[in-house]
Amino acid sequence: MNKELRTKAYEIISAAGKANASAVFADFVSSFLNGDFVCLPGFADVHVHLREPGFFYKETIASGTRASARGGFTDVCSMPNLNPVPDSYDNLKLQLDIIKKDAVIGVHPFGSITKKEMGEELSDMEDMAPFVAGFSDDGRGVQREEMMISAMEKAKSLNKIIVAHCEDNSLLNGGYIHDGEYARKNNHKGICSESEWGPIKRDIELVKKTGCSYHVCHISTKESVDLIRKAKKDGVDITCETGPHYLLLNDMNLKEEGRFKMNPPIRSEEDRLALIEGIKDGTIDMIATDHAPHSSEEKSKGLKESLMGVVGIETSFPLMYTNFVKTGILSLEKLMNLMCFNARKRFNIPLGESFTIWDLNNKYKINPKDFVSKGKSTPFESFEVYGKCLLTVKDGKIVWINN
Repeated sequence: MNKELRTKAYEIISAAGKANASAVFADFVSSFLNGDFVCLPGFADVHVHLREPGFFYKETIASGTRASARGGFTDVCSMPNLNPVPDSYDNLKLQLDIIKKDAVIGVHPFGSITKKEMGEELSDMEDMAPFVAGFSDDGRGVQREEMMISAMEKAKSLNKIIVAHCEDNSLLNGGYIHDGEYARKNNHKGICSESEWGPIKRDIELVKKTGCSYHVCHISTKESVDLIRKAKKDGVDITCETGPHYLLLNDMNLKEEGRFKMNPPIRSEEDRLALIEGIKDGTIDMIATDHAPHSSEEKSKGLKESLMGVVGIETSFPLMYTNFVKTGILSLEKLMNLMCFNARKRFNIPLGESFTIWDLNNKYKINPKDFVSKGKSTPFESFEVYGKCLLTVKDGKIVWINN
């Protein structure tokens, strides 16, 4: 962390300690000043579902941003699969008003690429451009090549980025987990890898034609890594993200529970290892959680019938720190690039006076009952991790304290 920000952290925490008569908080301030805890920059996650407006029973902007602050995040980009879909300024403003009223951290919404995310007509991109981080139809892939070309050309004219959920519907065939060993052994319908990498391959060629800035959501296959690696070498303006669940699990870790169901699905061990190589060599730019809360009822119907999506905003850093930094696979500096600086640079999200304080020696088991998020469905329940976020500061204001 840079010297100026750490100095500011000292000032803010010391002032808070003087204003707070609690002996516990005084001990915390003393421990921080004595170097027992680590000061890190506020993380940024470019793929978070806050579910509001439209699905407040799953999550709200208030609960989702508090959960984010607990996880050390001071900025998130919110996805547009809402009701109403932010496909016009009027619909987007409903979300912006809630953000202004309830968010405790920075929320940077995406506008949709197409009307109602239906893939048939471009959204009012020009009207929304000053207020969004980019454009995405996350949750649905843009199926028609000519529609994606039009979207890329419009986004380029507005100096905005296309954020692509890459999924070819014609290849899904009713699948709901990876088309691999677990699906075959347990008589499940699988989702083939080409349903993801096929659209990526198509879009890379379209980016070459249009010159659009392009970001790929939640990559999960070895072919996706290879395609993006080559595209970068060819000078294509492309970035991508993956999530902790794709880096830490393979399809043979699945259980017959909804907490293991997400889209794209957890893939094979070969895919997992390729993703790890991708974060090591810089092909993969960001760790993003795809935090996607659902109600307990929606996630209680097993692998086949549960809705797709798991939560992750409160567990991302402890999982990555424990399994990649403590094991020597990544440096802490590299992890900060993946969880903070690369996302901020790509999506023009300033850090400001935002930081978090961590006890990296705190060892515990992940317990969904402790989550601030309304969503409790995680494949990492009972995983043992290191790293407890003690305090989060957004632009000089304390937004989370671990009591």
